Amino acid sequence: MKFDLEYARKVIEIEAAAISSLTHIVDDSFAQAVGMIFNCTGSCIVSGIGKAGIIGQKISATLASTGTPSHFLHPAEAVHGDLGRLRKNDIVLVLSYGGETDEITRMINMVKQLDIKLISITGQNDSTLCKYSDVSICRGKMDEACPLGVAPSVSTTCMLAVGDAIAFTVMRARNFGVEDYVRFHPGGSLGAKLMTVEQSMMFKPGEKLPLADVDDTVENLLEETGDVKRHGAVMVTSKDGKLVGIITDGDIRRLITKYKNKCFSLKVGEVMTANCKRIRVDALAAEATAIFHKFRIDELPVVDADDKPVGLIDVQDIVTIKIVG
Repeated sequence: MKFDLEYARKVIEIEAAAISSLTHIVDDSFAQAVGMIFNCTGSCIVSGIGKAGIIGQKISATLASTGTPSHFLHPAEAVHGDLGRLRKNDIVLVLSYGGETDEITRMINMVKQLDIKLISITGQNDSTLCKYSDVSICRGKMDEACPLGVAPSVSTTCMLAVGDAIAFTVMRARNFGVEDYVRFHPGGSLGAKLMTVEQSMMFKPGEKLPLADVDDTVENLLEETGDVKRHGAVMVTSKDGKLVGIITDGDIRRLITKYKNKCFSLKVGEVMTANCKRIRVDALAAEATAIFHKFRIDELPVVDADDKPVGLIDVQDIVTIKIVG
């Protein structure tokens, strides 16, 4: 059988054009919907029936994996016990092109009885769903790409695009980074294999680092790094700012045991571990894992191209984001 491949191309073109025409819906209502989800202290409950429900499940999954607690509620199941999934501080996001399906209208009534805010993505601005939504994102009437003009295609593709736009706008507002994404995907290979040292280290650009000059005394070191956030080591630098060694909490304990109070007057350069292990900031976190395993160390200085400290990575940082394994 010879298939009409030109028609197949036309379907893709029709759906692509429909998505391109959606930019007008990013308006005040869209911003309000995003704000409601961003500020929600509960979960974003996504609902829909038929093909719209399947799209809703994907949108809910995207929200959940990008920092917004979410789960899917089937409108027909809601009246058979699943209504108990809803809490007053939740937000409900309903997808329905026509906005008049029986299951959807029944669900509107239940959501209103619970005094829960309702957001809708629909194609009909005069529908029951649109009328009773606190915020409605209405795309307007669209012709389906199906040969009969009835099977959901353009409408569901556009729903998915709108849902992604909402989820990723909220994600961006949360400053949800790649390290957060990796933590939500511990079983996946995407983040774990490609995450860099910069993304996984405990210190961020501009934060105070645990640093000491090679000529500082141990007492100076303790005074200067006492207010630095969690760390188990201090990086030692030369006059030109380059890394020359490291001194750990364990080193300090051993010095106190050996020298008692005299240890505080010792120069850092005399007691540090010189030529310590280090890793470039742009290296993969997996490379840091290899160094931790090979040399049995817990703290690893992070340096730039000029060998100047820019951070510190702890073995627990690697364990937390599940790079190990």
